Amino acid sequence: MDSVQVNKAHWDERAPAHAASSGYNIQGFVDDPELLSEVVRFDRQRLGDVRGLRAVHLQCHIGTDTLSLHRLGADVTGLDFSSASLAEARDLARRTGADITYVEAEVYSAPDVLEAGVFDLVYTGVGALCWLPDIRRWAATVAALLRPGGRLFIREGHPTMWAVDETRKDGLVALEFPYFERPEPLVWDENGTYVDTDVQFTHTVSHSFSHGLGEIVTALLGAGLELTMLEEHDSCPWDFYPGATVKDEHGEHRLAERPERLPLTYTLQARKRTA
Repeated sequence: MDSVQVNKAHWDERAPAHAASSGYNIQGFVDDPELLSEVVRFDRQRLGDVRGLRAVHLQCHIGTDTLSLHRLGADVTGLDFSSASLAEARDLARRTGADITYVEAEVYSAPDVLEAGVFDLVYTGVGALCWLPDIRRWAATVAALLRPGGRLFIREGHPTMWAVDETRKDGLVALEFPYFERPEPLVWDENGTYVDTDVQFTHTVSHSFSHGLGEIVTALLGAGLELTMLEEHDSCPWDFYPGATVKDEHGEHRLAERPERLPLTYTLQARKRTA
């Protein structure tokens, strides 16, 4: 099975359910012109001033993080391979009066469908890299999009967290899945999604890929970027291990017992070297 087509069918079917869910709070964005997504709010200080920056949000899904970057003053373009996701993102932009351009394409094709070498900021949010098979090719894509001196900003699920078996009922932290990148995907067959919904899905199979933190950093360095920030966090925006986590006042989840045992997400920034 072709992973791109499998995952596109998976996300096309889930996009309307995500947009209708309370988890994405679409109506909240419409009602409150200052509302930012929880993911962007978490990293607001790390992100810094983006006013006037030409930005591209890779794997933007239904556009809540993209809209948040726009509200912070960036001239932002969103890119995703899911036509259904982009339909929801465009509708959100229309309802909020936001001037955002959305482009349908695979991540690796971004330099071909967007203007290469001109972006001040490449942004990627949580839960994106696990759908890409080749982290080195991703890093090369980021480098191709950025102008010299431009920066990458990403918050992502930690590779150690992705390796945890979250289905255990004993609360133990057990590493069951790959940490390092492999050529073959992990194949999942699940009839649900990560938001509360009554929708019954028919496209239940998805393919994911692991990338170690060292592999990610090394790929960026090899693509001509300089690391400027790498901060690991003991929390993530969703309940990654039901029954073993607690939720804080910011909507972040961490292990209820000894959260210092496990990194759940990280924030990384890197800058494209100048000549």
